[in-house]
Amino acid sequence: MTTEAAGTDVMSGIAIIDADTHLTEPHDLWTSRAPREYAERVPQVREVEGRAMWTIDGQVFGNAVGASVILPDGTKTFGTGFMALGIDDVHAGASAVAPRLAVMDELGIYAQIVYPNVVGFGGQRFVDVVDPTLKSLCATIYNDAMAELQEESGGRMYPMAILPWWDIDAAVDEVARVHALGLRGINTNSDPQNQGFPDLADRHWDPLWAACADLGMPVNFHIGASATSMSWLGTMPWPSLDDERKLALGSLGVMISNFRTIGNLLLSGVLERHPTLHVVSVESGLGWIPFLLEGLDYEIGECAPHISEHLSMLPSEYFRRQVHACYWFERDNLQGALDALGPDNILFETDFPHPTCLYPNSLSRAAEPLRDIEPSVRRKILSGNAARLYRIPVPDGTGDA
Repeated sequence: MTTEAAGTDVMSGIAIIDADTHLTEPHDLWTSRAPREYAERVPQVREVEGRAMWTIDGQVFGNAVGASVILPDGTKTFGTGFMALGIDDVHAGASAVAPRLAVMDELGIYAQIVYPNVVGFGGQRFVDVVDPTLKSLCATIYNDAMAELQEESGGRMYPMAILPWWDIDAAVDEVARVHALGLRGINTNSDPQNQGFPDLADRHWDPLWAACADLGMPVNFHIGASATSMSWLGTMPWPSLDDERKLALGSLGVMISNFRTIGNLLLSGVLERHPTLHVVSVESGLGWIPFLLEGLDYEIGECAPHISEHLSMLPSEYFRRQVHACYWFERDNLQGALDALGPDNILFETDFPHPTCLYPNSLSRAAEPLRDIEPSVRRKILSGNAARLYRIPVPDGTGDA
């Protein structure tokens, strides 16, 4: 394999697992798999007022963009220009398996975890569909397509399943179904309470957490996985900033929005009731997490003196036992985060092919802060932790956990 990492001694001999990448959904993903009576109603791309738009049941729900900053020739575009690019204007690896594998080989990436785009990072856009049968069909077709993609990739691309989270019984059933299909984790809405459902601390969700724990299916909370958190992209920057500065600050705003998700989860009792459940904060970075943990441990003593009636451990202890987080661009404070969080909770990602992705120098940038870290810990961060969490087989000796 010819790779960017070939000359990087820090990466040598490690089957690197990229814990956060994205799929630009092919335009026929749903129509090619839908029952005949739903062929005109499932997600599909139609021309609306001269623009290619994604529609469900005839209603527009998103622009049919390429969702990639990687161009067909492999170069990278910067700034906001990517927003005008369609699927044919970007690298085929954004949406197709063979060219994605070619990019992975070039970069030195052994396997990738894959998240959606158009349906919302937590599948939150499906909730507005009126017909409950159609709504659930949208999720199950997506998951069927992802199982096919995983198989086509030869076990190198691992999409996370979208759940019909608006129906708890259907969600529990879908966890079992996608597990049987071979998918390795689920991806869900981080703020259902803002779309008319109980929040994630409510016992309404306990059957879902129990199913995921029993089957070893980690629950992934990608940034922007709800209408609430995604709004941080547009509302965090001041209106007078230009679009490029808005994108820079808004991107960080969406990352930091997972402060809410993880903080609430640590105090919720969910991890107390389900001690074998594992959750992942995806594309959020690491730097804010040590502050969150130290702050919560302190604040519960000041503000919640009766917390022991609900929790038997400190928030930081739940995190180290059951929560994982991904980093990519951070260099200066990686060692500090490692010291605070421990070697078993950190995953590496590139965010390919999104605007903030580590491309084309994905591994050379990642190598710098890892150079002074013990080799066994490097293996955990770059491969072993993700391999264990998502049950990914790697070549012997290349992903020791």
